[in-house]
Amino acid sequence: MKAAEDTWMPGSPGASCSKRGGSRRSWRQSTAPGRPQPPGTGAGRWVRPPPTSVPPFLYPPGIRARGSGLTAKGLVPAGPALSGSGSEEEEEEEEDEEWPSLQQAAARGGEVVVDPEDEKAIEMFMNKNPPLRRTLADIIMEKITEKQTEVETALSEISGCPMPQLDPRVLEVYKGVREVLSKYRSGKLPKAFKIIPALSNWEQILYITDPETWTAAAMYQATRIFSSNLKERMAQRFYNLVLLPRVRDDIAEYKRLNFHLYMALKKALFKPGAWFKGILIPLCESGTCTLREAIIIGSILTKCSIPVLHSSAAMLKLAEMQYSGANSIFLRLLIDKKYALPFRVVDALVFHFLAFRTDQRVLPVLWHQCFLAFAQRYKEDLASEQKEALLELLKFHSHPQISPEIRRELVNSKTRDVEGQPPAAME
Repeated sequence: MKAAEDTWMPGSPGASCSKRGGSRRSWRQSTAPGRPQPPGTGAGRWVRPPPTSVPPFLYPPGIRARGSGLTAKGLVPAGPALSGSGSEEEEEEEEDEEWPSLQQAAARGGEVVVDPEDEKAIEMFMNKNPPLRRTLADIIMEKITEKQTEVETALSEISGCPMPQLDPRVLEVYKGVREVLSKYRSGKLPKAFKIIPALSNWEQILYITDPETWTAAAMYQATRIFSSNLKERMAQRFYNLVLLPRVRDDIAEYKRLNFHLYMALKKALFKPGAWFKGILIPLCESGTCTLREAIIIGSILTKCSIPVLHSSAAMLKLAEMQYSGANSIFLRLLIDKKYALPFRVVDALVFHFLAFRTDQRVLPVLWHQCFLAFAQRYKEDLASEQKEALLELLKFHSHPQISPEIRRELVNSKTRDVEGQPPAAME
């Protein structure tokens, strides 16, 4: 009778359960195709082994084998639950799931291929006398000199006391941090570096660490810290004075962008307002943005979700500034995101294109592509007068393949200022 309790046959009345806790689920799991079977198992008959010898993989998910020292997955050592799972250390060591590993990125990454003709066309619209680029070191030295003059003048009139300097111990600590960041590859960062965003003189402290000597991995970790802890205005200064010069220098030297720096740019988009004001707008305003830089930085716009208000403000600024070839690339990428733009932004884009009626230069293909994308996405948000003006523009600047498509899009669409038009057919 005891043997009858420990064994059962499929299809028999006791096949689905037994007095010792057997269940229909455990029977299905043990006989599932591809699942290893215990030794001595016959066709349609299973002799139940002692509970202590049941292999861990036969237990349902979430059930732990007693005395086996293994969880249901069979690979994780059994032990006490970790306390403080949301602690700072675990968050730092946690990998970003939305980004690939270095090996995967290196396997699929490659050098950006740029058409020489397009590059020459972009260079025609570059600023021939670009302004000098200011770095964080230049601004800090100006501030220090200015502050020294003010304080020394004020104190000399009162008591002649010298200007207070940073504590030598602080200087020593952050000089050590500089050495760490200049050789950093992976792992934890010094605690002294993590508290920099909370300091009132964070720019002066950051200058001591010498950001120009940081490794690419250190720049990525620094961007993570500053983008999440600084306010938008301060994060904008970090992006503009530290991150952007490093990215441009890396592209100019290696003709491609380091993976860590690319991830830093992507992580910096955590604050989109600071990203546009500190990276994209200054890059276009400089008038020296190359085609390679525009393609690499623009690829981040296509991969990330950006709020419509920030994108609208950026498009408005790009449309109103002096034209350079990079403007067409960034505008086309933002237009292709298919935002429901305010009419003010749409009108600004129309005036941006109409400003070329008196331009005698041969416009690059990128400009025509941007014009086509605008006509495809926002043709029904244009007024009838705007459409007529854009059609006239095609007579001044035309492209044999692209201009007919633009004309077809503008002609075969309704306008926003004409009432009584039938709604567009739903596809």
